[in-house]
Formats: sequence, C-alpha cells, structure tokens
Amino acid sequence: MTKETENNSRRSFIKSGALAAAGFMIVPRYVLGGKGYTAPSDKLIVAGIGAGGKGKSDIANFYKSGKAEIAYLCDVDDREAAESVKNFPKAKYYKDWRKLLEKEHKHIDAVSVSTPDHNHAIIGLAAMQLKKHVYIQKPLTHDIYEARVLTDAAKKYKVVTQMGNQGSSGDGVRQLKEWFDAGLIGDVNTIYCWTDRPVWPQGIPWPSNKATIPKELDWDLWLGTAPNKDYIEKLVPFNWRGWWDYGTGALGDMGCHIMEPAFRLLDLTYVKDVQSSVGTVYTDIFRKGYFPESCPPSSHITMTFPKTAKTKGDVTIHWMDGGIQPERPAELGPNETFGDGGNGMLFVGSKGKMMAGTYAVNPQLLPTSRTKEANVPQTIKRVPGGDNGHYAQWVEACLAGYGKMEVSSPFEIAGPLTEALLMANLSIRGHAVEVKDAQGRSSFPGNDIKLIWDNQNMKVTNFDAVNQYVKREYREGWKLGV
Repeated sequence: MTKETENNSRRSFIKSGALAAAGFMIVPRYVLGGKGYTAPSDKLIVAGIGAGGKGKSDIANFYKSGKAEIAYLCDVDDREAAESVKNFPKAKYYKDWRKLLEKEHKHIDAVSVSTPDHNHAIIGLAAMQLKKHVYIQKPLTHDIYEARVLTDAAKKYKVVTQMGNQGSSGDGVRQLKEWFDAGLIGDVNTIYCWTDRPVWPQGIPWPSNKATIPKELDWDLWLGTAPNKDYIEKLVPFNWRGWWDYGTGALGDMGCHIMEPAFRLLDLTYVKDVQSSVGTVYTDIFRKGYFPESCPPSSHITMTFPKTAKTKGDVTIHWMDGGIQPERPAELGPNETFGDGGNGMLFVGSKGKMMAGTYAVNPQLLPTSRTKEANVPQTIKRVPGGDNGHYAQWVEACLAGYGKMEVSSPFEIAGPLTEALLMANLSIRGHAVEVKDAQGRSSFPGNDIKLIWDNQNMKVTNFDAVNQYVKREYREGWKLGV
C-alpha cells in the first residue's frame, strides 16, 4: 500500500467513524433496509427546502407529529429561514438545494418543498429520483407539463407523495362526500368556487426601477428556473404570486383548497374546455391594459369536465376570484353567510344544494335547516386531527412505506387537480397573447374563444399561441431531469 493510499484510507475511516458517531440518531430508515425493519429512533429524517413562510409552518407541523426529525434546512433567503434555524438548531443549513441533495441524500428519507411555484417541480423531481418521499406545497407545479411529469414520477419511483392542500384531510370534504353519496342533492352538474384573493398586487406592469438585492438573499438561486431579471422591491417573500414567471395567481394559491372537494366527490380528471373573462386595468381613458407579465386583478373561468361514473353528464365548474361571487342561492337566508364570506364552494344538484368554506369547513345543506335534519351514517374514515393532521398523515405513510397507507392528496390526485387549475390559467393568459397578421396588425384572439384541450397530447387544439405556457422554457443552466 502506498503512503497516499494509506492516508486516503485513514481519512475515509475517520470520516466514516465521525459520521457514525455524530449522526446515529438521524440514520435514515432506508439505510437499514430489510423487510419490516425499524429505525433506531423510528423517526422520518426530513429535509425542509424552503424554510420560511409556509415552509416554516410545514416543517413545524411535521415535527409536531412526534415522528419526524428535521435534520436539514434550506432557503435562499437567510432572513426568511432565521426562525426555522432557531427552532431547529441541530439541523444543518444550506442555501442551495442542489448541494443539499448532492451531499446529504444518503442521510435523509423525505423532502418538503415550500418554495415559490416556479421551482416546485425541479426540486420535487430531483428528490423523487433519489427515492425520497416528497411533500410539495400547493399548487403542485407551475406548468401543466411539470404536473404530468411529477404525477408519473411518483409511480415510477414508488415514493409517498402529498400536496400541501390541508383541507383534503379535513372532516368537511368527507361530510360533503357522504351527503353526495347518499343522494341528498342528487346528480351534480354545476359547481361554483370563489375566493377574495388576490391580496397581493396583480394587473400591473413590471416595475422599471431595479432595487438593491438584500445581502441575505441569493437572487440567482431564488430565480432558479425563471428568466433572468433584475430584483425589485417587495417581490419576496410574498408578492411573487402575482407574476406569471414565478406564481400562478389566485387560482394557484386557493384553487387547490377550494376545488379539491369537487374532484373528490365526482372523480373529476381532466378539463375538456375552458373559457374566461378577466378584469383589466385602464391605462388611459381610451385603452384598457393587459400586462402579459402579471396575473389579472380578477377573473371568472368556466371549465367543462367529462362525465364520470359519479355523474350523469358533463360537469361545469365556475371559478371566480378577485372578490367576484356567484349569485346567492335562493335557499340561503338573506343574512346567512355564503361560504365563509370571502371564499367558498357551492354544489348544485338535481335534488338540492350544499356549500362550504375554504378547506370545505362548515359544510351546509341548503336550506341550512336541512343540515341538522340530515341523518347520514359516517362511511368515510376521518384523518386524525382533520386538516391539521395532513402533515402527520404523510409522515406516518412515509414511515410505513410506499403503498402501505393512504394519504389524502397523493400526486395521482393532486396532479390532475393542479393540471385543471393550470389549464384555467392558460385561458387567462390567452387574453394577453398578442398575434400579428401579415401586415403587422395586432389582435388578441384569446379574448373571445373557448380553449379546447387535448389531454393526451397536452395541448390546446384551437389556439396554438397559448401552448407556449404548457411547458415553459427554463433559464439556461436549469433543467427538469426527465
């Protein structure tokens, strides 16, 4: 043995011994292998990518399950991550998720992704390819193509997945389903969903004045897959939601919460067609403005879904945001709250109606006096802790292993739901797509058409210009690993 080989062997031995001594309590379950094994601590070793904002509460809730060890934290903004770092002082901290996965993948079981929408897919897929269980905040992805990729990847890599729409674990959606399955409202062919969001700026032009990048923020890493642009004030940590390069508007933010019950009750899958009207901003007295970089201030989208085994025909869902609400049903008293006030869902059936608020909380048959009179047995098992139990449910399922335990929002359900919402966003974005004829004259044909969707080929068949948003081009140096 040469001197160099001897030294290398010694260093490797020391390094391995040190890791074993220092990291015994966070040995990932998969390292132990074997059927029916039990980890020394019986804890799920979690890496939280996106440690501020919603990521902060996600990580805290995994930990509260009592069966998760928060071993690694990652965030591009030290300011946002500060509280999580304080709460989990033993967790190793990274700024670059790629380095975290490269260096630590052998030491983790699962990854939580709570970044802006535009980086969900690239991080989630990388984790799944390393055979890590994955929890991704809603919406699952930024683009339709990405949602399809992640849905397929969850099956391919046989990992436990969950989207962060907590209401899917709540009692409310299960109560609605029991009423529907019992035939209390008959066949449903129309559903209304609405929200008072956005509560961030939308329908505005991109600011022309760049700002100084905070020293705690790695702007290049924050941009990730998005186009290279100058940093602007107040974009982070929240207002990115209103810009198409990063967010998915009110639909992406609240649609996964409010439309999920319709998918669960009626077994909906893909959208057949979609049309929309959008609020606009008047740039002067004569011309209304469409700003293609920004989501509109309000919208009303009408989506058609094909017949399922739970319906007698096609199903129409109306989505409204920006404070727009549907007409109050005649069965609702004049002083009774519609939905939860700012948000809600209304199912219109052949024999009656029912409604609920965000997360399907406070489900009510209409008129509301029917709610107390209804005598329907509980047929659907409740998730312990309801919507708050969404996190522990995923942790428990990861510990049990792929296919061993049911979760409320696996990617096989969350993927098609996300695709439907993003299909609606295609219609919204179509309003601002400028098309020029041979003479150079501009028009906006997306204003006045219904988009027809070819689900198998993932494209709009009657307005090709919007297909550019089905699968966006990533910034150079970033690639979805398929």
